Amino acid sequence: MILAGVLALAPAAQAGPARSPQERQSLQDLAFVLGRSHALRQVCAGQGDQYWRTRMSGLLTTEGPEPAFGERLKQAFNTGFAGAQTAFPRCTPRVRREEAAAAARGRALAASLMGPVAEDDPSR
Repeated sequence: MILAGVLALAPAAQAGPARSPQERQSLQDLAFVLGRSHALRQVCAGQGDQYWRTRMSGLLTTEGPEPAFGERLKQAFNTGFAGAQTAFPRCTPRVRREEAAAAARGRALAASLMGPVAEDDPSR
């Protein structure tokens, strides 16, 4: 869906990269957006859709955060999920607009976590 590229933009660093306080906040914000996106996608695609939950799991694996920070990331995901689930109980055009807004926010957060990328990087 719209947010499919968000985690592709997230850093593909080894587990446990050192993160500044600002980057840690961006990761929490990204986790919140992923949770929100998960609820928005499920309201239209059904409860069985685990696309964004799987991406969150991948983020946790990639980041390899210490336990306390990992719990904060999970809580941010769950908070985003619960808020969207409550606010959007059924699939409507407004849900699709909210999905697009979440996608834009997620892309911006992921890009901010990438840092500078070399122009000649063939993986781009």
